[in-house]
Amino acid sequence: MANSNRKPILLDFEKPLVELESRIDQIRQLANENGVDVSEEIQQLEARASQLRQEIFSGLSPLQRLQLARHPRRPSTLDYIQAITDEWMELHGDRRGYDDPALVGGVARLGGQPVVILGHQKGRDTKDNVARNFGMAAPGGYRKAMRLMEHANRFGMPIITFIDTPGAWAGVDAEKLGQGEAIAYNLREMFDLEVPIICTVIGEGGSGGALGIGVGEKLLMLEHSVYTVATPEACAAILWKDAGQAPQAAQALKITSKDLKQLGIIDEVVPEPEGGAHSNPLKAAELLKKALLQSLGELLALTSGQRQTMRYQKFRNIGIFAEVKV
Repeated sequence: MANSNRKPILLDFEKPLVELESRIDQIRQLANENGVDVSEEIQQLEARASQLRQEIFSGLSPLQRLQLARHPRRPSTLDYIQAITDEWMELHGDRRGYDDPALVGGVARLGGQPVVILGHQKGRDTKDNVARNFGMAAPGGYRKAMRLMEHANRFGMPIITFIDTPGAWAGVDAEKLGQGEAIAYNLREMFDLEVPIICTVIGEGGSGGALGIGVGEKLLMLEHSVYTVATPEACAAILWKDAGQAPQAAQALKITSKDLKQLGIIDEVVPEPEGGAHSNPLKAAELLKKALLQSLGELLALTSGQRQTMRYQKFRNIGIFAEVKV
């Protein structure tokens, strides 16, 4: 989670800002070497950089937000767990012979409250991503998640899930092992759990792979995360037989946190630091923890029956529309 001296990975729309910040650093260094006072000029350039950063990140297109959600340095489930919890113990296995590294979970303390936390886990580099299957969980991963949620329900611990996957693993072996059944079972059982459930999209929330741990009374989204029934590339390939139409698909799918809040799909948008969560992971974790504790306090004040009704009504209301006669 700590900032490092690694070479930054730049997205196309970030380059003008990085170039300006690099120029400021060069001017500051030259001024120090030559004993010249350019503080006023640097202050003006820094104000321009701040303005440019705000302009860039407030006007991102849906496809650009998807790029941010997929950023290799974006904090992952284990990063957030490390930053926001007081204690953490990872639990393994679905008790049927599998321990899926693409979906992690365990018991923790959040603000002194015992909780069960689980979520998708992507890798940091190619080797790690291959080991984690790029965050695409197999049936064993969803069965492990359900085992942990049943454990939480048995001992009265709230459940917190972090969603960050392009979708469930769609391989032949996954289908042989019952991928559809594992996700469907989770959907049914999560509606019946008595403890509070808070789900947060921290990166890319894709299709049934996201929904398999996404049923709860509260659904939060980080500001630059996305949540969609299918990736824009897949949607474009299906509708137009051309993945190059992804920008049009991303616009039509309404994948951003702002759009989904307006549509009533999510409950709260959690702000990110300027430049995205990867620019200041510790600040991003601080903002996420604050939102989780607030939602947790609200849900713990309700009875289990009220929470179950709230959870049920939330999903029953999705997709309701009204016809307007002209």
